[in-house]
Amino acid sequence: MKRLLSALAAAGLLLVGTPASAAPADGGRIPVKPAPATQVWATRPASYQPGGTVQQRLRLDIENLSPRVVTAGADSVTISGKVVNVGDRDIFDLELRLERGDPLTGEEDVRHALREPAGAESVQPWFTPIAGELRRGESKPFSLTVPVNGPGNTSLRIDQPGVYPILANINGRPDYGDRARLAALSTLLPVLAVPGGATLGAPPNPAKITLLWPLADRPRMVSGGLEPVLTDDDLATSLALGGRLHSLLKAYESALDGPLGSAVCLAVDPDLLRTVQAMSRGYQVRDQGAGKGRNDAELWLAQVKLLAGGRCVVALPDADADLVALSRAKLADLSALANKGADTVREVLQVQALPGLAWPEDGVIDQQTLSDLVAQGITSLVVDQSAVAGTPGTGPVRLDAGAGKPVTAVRVDGMVSDALRGPVVARPVAGITTPSETLPVSVQNALAALAFRTGFQGDGRNVVISPPRRWNAPTGEVNTFLQITKSLVAGGFATPLGLDALLGAPPERTAALSYPVEAGAQEVPPAVTADVAASWHELQRLHGAMNQQDAESTKPGALVDPLRQGLLRSVSGAWRGNEAGARAALAIADDQLGALRGRVTVSEPNSPILLASADSPIPVTIRNRLDVRITVRIVVEDTPGIIAQQLPDQVLPARGDRQLTVPVEVLRSGRFPVHIRLTTPDGVELGERARLEVSSSAYGTITIVITVLAGALLVLLSARRIFRRARASRSAAAAPPAPARGAPADAGGAVTPEKSSTS
Repeated sequence: MKRLLSALAAAGLLLVGTPASAAPADGGRIPVKPAPATQVWATRPASYQPGGTVQQRLRLDIENLSPRVVTAGADSVTISGKVVNVGDRDIFDLELRLERGDPLTGEEDVRHALREPAGAESVQPWFTPIAGELRRGESKPFSLTVPVNGPGNTSLRIDQPGVYPILANINGRPDYGDRARLAALSTLLPVLAVPGGATLGAPPNPAKITLLWPLADRPRMVSGGLEPVLTDDDLATSLALGGRLHSLLKAYESALDGPLGSAVCLAVDPDLLRTVQAMSRGYQVRDQGAGKGRNDAELWLAQVKLLAGGRCVVALPDADADLVALSRAKLADLSALANKGADTVREVLQVQALPGLAWPEDGVIDQQTLSDLVAQGITSLVVDQSAVAGTPGTGPVRLDAGAGKPVTAVRVDGMVSDALRGPVVARPVAGITTPSETLPVSVQNALAALAFRTGFQGDGRNVVISPPRRWNAPTGEVNTFLQITKSLVAGGFATPLGLDALLGAPPERTAALSYPVEAGAQEVPPAVTADVAASWHELQRLHGAMNQQDAESTKPGALVDPLRQGLLRSVSGAWRGNEAGARAALAIADDQLGALRGRVTVSEPNSPILLASADSPIPVTIRNRLDVRITVRIVVEDTPGIIAQQLPDQVLPARGDRQLTVPVEVLRSGRFPVHIRLTTPDGVELGERARLEVSSSAYGTITIVITVLAGALLVLLSARRIFRRARASRSAAAAPPAPARGAPADAGGAVTPEKSSTS
């Protein structure tokens, strides 16, 4: 049974809002879009099959559960909605009953029920027929009212206040099958008073409620300036009437009215403010043209300014950056930039955010991150209860950051806030623009947890409530949560306490940090932060090569700061568990960095460069299209046949060109390419390398030396040959002539001439 309940409860729910009150006709507030008259909790219907397979048959849409908290005026519980046949067979004899389990008496029981639905078999009233036949694709409405208490199997038989597990259970018979449970929905029902019976009174020491209200989104800015560019136009939908951020802002406005107002603190992402401000001036959507949300952005931002004036405001890390991931990557400078979001809040909203306060993503940090934050001037934190696991109490605690610098940490109530988030595995994708609910009855379970904290514990504890950063619950559920929270305060079960007052209280005790393993698994991965670090260091070196031309020129920071913000967006907490999203954001930042480097270039000549002599220099034209001066180094790549001399670093004027000559020594004649590139003095590549065609007919020094040596050798060889011939001639002249051929020799061997004869 528990496996079945767990599987059913893990199924997604679609929630639609309850009616919203009409907007005041003062012209200064955002109008409220009429919401549907009902809310919907839709099961993803299933019948559990042997072997663990789940086969969809029926969807149960609970459009109304009333009341959400049982008080003395409620003598029954009503659920209504519709059933939809989503299977491949007709269904017959559909019946519904509302079951309940034993009251949850301890905190651990409630926590366990929030993680895994508790059993609800203690009281099982009779089944009530709701449809005799339901054809494939057909839907039929239903309504069931069950008395809170009463005799027999016709009521829930609740006789004492408490927090009760309840289960809406539908049975039916599919065609060609046996009767089975086809759909079920489990949640918790808080009972503060039993009609005609026991009533839970306000405790003498009521809980102290603090409500943090986040306004955040995933990063969407591509570039700012006179014509900002966004990745998509989903934010326009979110800011418009009925959108997610519009609805959350209306809920914040509602929370400020009444007894809860002093306990509410707005927590806003500076990057969201910066993006909406850019949209309000007109913007473009990448590859789509002009954006459609200018007017909605202007109205939404004006309303935030109006509501935040003079009230508690917390600046989230800029772009809701993952502070732990930055610390692990040794990106202290980027982390410091993330913690300067209060400056943006002051510039955009004209309000001062609580100084020196950081609220990390998921409310957890490790010891190294704490040390880095303290070095950046952080003096207080908002952390999740799991960040100081094992520390008793609920008030602020002292964290030891070393070097005698204690930090005050306010703890978010884990039970209520975790119930609003729902199970980790079922959390929605960040950045949903319209209200929709994919979490199992998260608001109803959070109401039960809050009722338990305020009504059944009664120990004066601090209850700091924090909805998810990018909460996507529908308007009706958000309004219901706030309405019942206000009722608990008005009924004396809780008192409001502002975050600034809570921070001002002396810490109860010193706590040690505990970084949950599951939080580490969700961090922006090291592979991404390593690439971010490489781009960050390159950008910093590029900035170091820039300098301002005069007092009226563009400051280097004006060019570099938007790129720093782009790198910060690539480590946003919105990308925790989403490496692809982080990579896409980093690609945008890297493209912009490449474009900035590409504005300083070497020009390629249209025709080959002719060198008249061996030491003729190569003319080079370098261009700077930046609005600031920049120091560059000319690098001639190794080329066979040429030896280049290194020029001193050159300062290029803003928007200026410079023609230079690079001294070279030509080692041979011919035509060959020479590649020249620009870098900053510490090696950052600028632009693309230029290819110059060089033609030379001159002989280099080595060539001349070789020619001279060859000529000298030729002369020596020729002289040697002449000398040998002359010596041979002199030797031949000094030798006696040889005897004629056939002449007789005398006794001494000499040849004697013959006597002549006459005829």
